Amino acid sequence: MKLKTIIIGSGFSSLSASCYLAQAGYDVTILEKNATVGGRARQLKKDGFTFDLGPSWYWMPDVFERFFSDFNTKPSDFYHLEKLNPAYEVYFGKNDSIRIEDTLEKICAAFEEEEQGSSAKLRKFIANAEDNYNVAIKDLVYKPGVSPLELVNAKTIKKIGQFFSNIKRDVRKEFKNDRLIKILEFPVLFLGAKPSDTPSFYSFMNYADFGLGTWHPDGGMYSIIQAMETLAKRLGVTIKTNENVIKIDIEDKEAKKVITENGEYHADIVLSGADYHHSETLLDEKYRQYSENYWQKKTFAPSSLLFYVGFDKKIENVSHHTLFFDVDFDAHAHVIYDNASWPKEPLFYANFPSMTDASAAPAGKEAGFFLIPIAPGLEDTPALREQYFDIIMSRFEELTQQNITKHIIFKESFCVNDFVKEYNSYKGNAYGMANTLLQTAFLRPNLKSKKVSNLYFTGQLTVPGPGVPPALISGKLVAELITKHQPNTHESTI
Repeated sequence: MKLKTIIIGSGFSSLSASCYLAQAGYDVTILEKNATVGGRARQLKKDGFTFDLGPSWYWMPDVFERFFSDFNTKPSDFYHLEKLNPAYEVYFGKNDSIRIEDTLEKICAAFEEEEQGSSAKLRKFIANAEDNYNVAIKDLVYKPGVSPLELVNAKTIKKIGQFFSNIKRDVRKEFKNDRLIKILEFPVLFLGAKPSDTPSFYSFMNYADFGLGTWHPDGGMYSIIQAMETLAKRLGVTIKTNENVIKIDIEDKEAKKVITENGEYHADIVLSGADYHHSETLLDEKYRQYSENYWQKKTFAPSSLLFYVGFDKKIENVSHHTLFFDVDFDAHAHVIYDNASWPKEPLFYANFPSMTDASAAPAGKEAGFFLIPIAPGLEDTPALREQYFDIIMSRFEELTQQNITKHIIFKESFCVNDFVKEYNSYKGNAYGMANTLLQTAFLRPNLKSKKVSNLYFTGQLTVPGPGVPPALISGKLVAELITKHQPNTHESTI
């Protein structure tokens, strides 16, 4: 008999796990609360415009290749990738920006123009980052976080000091130019913590940036979700949308069924790829591993105020990915991580997918995605959203020297309240739990419940951490744990 496996949620980690489990012969059903699959990586279509609602950066292409190769396929079987040049652009003032291009040689030239002698330092920094990347990918991130011994081998022992220093200290030891410092500290924001709280080892994100580059899949990040959905169904996974789970029923310390607003699903195994905190609220309190106090003490990655805007003209003087670092980086980080409040002068990010991908907007028009990182749990009102939209539009127009507000066809917003409503996100966080020293590997919430024998978790609040590539890996790791602890008696023919 195939073991009946119920997966809650249909984001990257859930879809990943479903593919591995179906391949191993399990009977897999995904229950998704929303009308479409993808979790935070859903899509918005309006008036001929198409937006990725969530992730918009395609980094670490090797992780995607490894995922698809596990099923004897490759990304190009499902979607076309284009390497962006420039990868992104960073604004520091009016008509004052630096473009990060598509090769390390070009990036070194840009650094040297900013700070004499910095190109040699950058090569050395990236060489170490590449070494860290190879150790991370080959020796660390594909480990399930069940023991501290996973971190110990001949390669990682040599890196031990890098877990007790931090990115901010390392960058500023080598570079003095504030603009270059901001560019080098930027990638670790994907890990959800300040550079001063992120271990030096995570410089591997700089290699992901400068070494591997930034890519765009035709049709946006949702193309990956569609590819994974296709693959999952091909492997025999059943996907049910509009199935909001309200309880996981436990008997004798075993999950017996998953109850939705529409009915009940018998389960031999339950895996939740939904928000970890929310997933535990689906259990009676005695079966929860982590208290409310535990969650309150953890460092969460930011939430976001997002705007999806349709323009009736093409936007000038920007790149596909454009960062606006013309205000105090540290001051904004302070109100995210240290003193949760709305920033007076917010950093922000703008993404114009239609500059690369014609399918994102009608001819002659532009799709614009704007993001302000904010602390989770903040007050979220329509008035605050409008206030901050006006702030960033004014800055955008001043910095890029063009008028765009009068060319807005429509705008949609998404913020803390929506993250809670749509994704049951703890405090409305956007990216999960930060990868700080004390929230790394085995110190993160467990993939396997310690109180319910056949209950598992996956996603950005557990191992290995926030981001799309880690989500793919998380699905693989939890599937391996399930096959180890809940072996399927049915031999797969796939």
